Amino acid sequence: MHRHGYKGRKFGRETDQRRALMRGLMRALVVSREIETTEAKAKELRRPMEKLITLARKGGLANRRLVIARMNDIEVANMLIEEIAPKLKRDSGYLRIERTRLRVGDNAQMARISFVDDVKVVEAEIVKKANSSEKPGEKKAAKKPVEKKETK
Repeated sequence: MHRHGYKGRKFGRETDQRRALMRGLMRALVVSREIETTEAKAKELRRPMEKLITLARKGGLANRRLVIARMNDIEVANMLIEEIAPKLKRDSGYLRIERTRLRVGDNAQMARISFVDDVKVVEAEIVKKANSSEKPGEKKAAKKPVEKKETK
């Protein structure tokens, strides 16, 4: 059997598991700005993530919907479009892969994948995004016990 025309690594997983793995890695990369994973997964993650970042940078409703559909998470997709994409100052090559160490359990080559440009966010903004149930400037008040009226 020939190998020509086959793209991508299988990672010993079925298609839906592989797709879920890539989506999870993409979400983690957007939220934490850098992740450490195996070198093969980092190399495989780079291609779809760079395409997604390009869509996010173009803007527009159709591209926003495509990013949301591919990330499978509205909050993280909005974070990519509104916070990260505007800070990137290049046309391509948004991600960097650096080899880090060999994993202790199976001696796999680990790598750190991160954004090339500085996309750091102040810690307060990350906490605010995590507590997105609160509206900005509004603090949650403790619930007061309700007094019951006596009826005669």
